[in-house]
Amino acid sequence: MRLVVPVSGSDPKTRLSSVLRPDERREFTEAMLADVLDALETAGHSPRVVATAPVACDAPVTVDDRGLDSLVNDLLAETDGELAVVMADLPLLTADAVARLFAPDADVVLAPGLGGGTNAFVSRHPDFRVDYHGASIRDHRRVARDVGAAVAEVDSRLLATDVDEPGDLAEVLLHSDGAAADWLRDAGFELAVDEGRVTVDRP
Repeated sequence: MRLVVPVSGSDPKTRLSSVLRPDERREFTEAMLADVLDALETAGHSPRVVATAPVACDAPVTVDDRGLDSLVNDLLAETDGELAVVMADLPLLTADAVARLFAPDADVVLAPGLGGGTNAFVSRHPDFRVDYHGASIRDHRRVARDVGAAVAEVDSRLLATDVDEPGDLAEVLLHSDGAAADWLRDAGFELAVDEGRVTVDRP
């Protein structure tokens, strides 16, 4: 089965602009990608990165500037639905979590994100297609149901935690010791603990 990791190589993670400069956002994106690739490879997979612009990583990279929906749906068509997609912004990902993603014997396996997105999926159904706009996990459940696919979902904090907003950075420092966490520490970020939710600070 083909395994693809899509990533923005041109202007990544714009919602982190309030805390990271453009060059830092790119470096941090590549650090998160390194964590994802390490987890996938440790789990025995050979992922291919598809990026909108060249990125630095230890995996084959195809540059393709199509939108995510068009890209993934074309890949699904090319592979007759035999495709796995794991997003590049999952720095908590581990090999065990990857194994859980591939374990269910279902036509479509979905890994929901905390904000309603779809952080990863495994498709074994020729008619499954994606729609990443809005609450995509809800849409993907519907699509799978409409094409008659048997669906399983993986309830995993490690797969569910994607990094889009400044508040998400605390999760990386709290729960990871990978490349993304190292990058944040080297850039001067640290945990800020008060009476509310744990956040990050950059003194």
